[in-house]
Amino acid sequence: MALSGRVRSVLSIISRADSALSHRSISDRTLANPNPLVSQCLRAFASQAKTTSADVKVPLSLFGVTGNYASALFLAAAKANELDRVESEILDVIEASKRSSLFSQFIRDLSVPRETRVKAVTELFSQAGFSDITKNFLAVMADNGRLQFLERIGKRFIDLIMAHKGQVKVLVTTVIPLPAEEEKELKLTLQDIIGQGKTVTVEQKIDPSIMGGLVVEFGQKVLDMSIRTRAKQMERFLREPINFENF
Repeated sequence: MALSGRVRSVLSIISRADSALSHRSISDRTLANPNPLVSQCLRAFASQAKTTSADVKVPLSLFGVTGNYASALFLAAAKANELDRVESEILDVIEASKRSSLFSQFIRDLSVPRETRVKAVTELFSQAGFSDITKNFLAVMADNGRLQFLERIGKRFIDLIMAHKGQVKVLVTTVIPLPAEEEKELKLTLQDIIGQGKTVTVEQKIDPSIMGGLVVEFGQKVLDMSIRTRAKQMERFLREPINFENF
């Protein structure tokens, strides 16, 4: 099913489940480290899928709660050889949370009883035809009260998939969109820097506050060639006291 069709299906199911969801609001809890029980649940989830690959490993070391959840999902999906399907389904759910105020409220409302959250998620995505891996993962998140972090977990999951496929996402920040020819040249330059065997994917971000130039980010590296940074460096230089003895 196409992405748009799947999203419409999910939204339709959520609307029909309106009476089962609580509308009470509660402020989001801080993202604390998972307790041992949550960690145990994630390990069990990651190991439950039927293995089709002899040796499945996480391509990146991710930390924190979102990293733990993303890694567990990657391992389960990779073992079942369903990475592409699970990626598509997770993106569908994130898109649905942006388009449906009801669903967005539901995943953020921790006052909804745990049993209600788990039952609603299981029924919603069973009817939507989602894979067992995605359904079970969302059920674990619902059970542990982590649904409100789905988008952040999804982004880290995508990072793992890209690394698994040898893809490197490069974020390029400019004042105005780069012309196609300049983007092509930048991509070739980055490809030389990153090396062969990797596929560079450029994502553009517009930020007028950098004043000009560009900022390139990939992995743990940041190449700041913005006019804003150069101006700050010049300002610091001009504010430094002059030692006339050196003249």
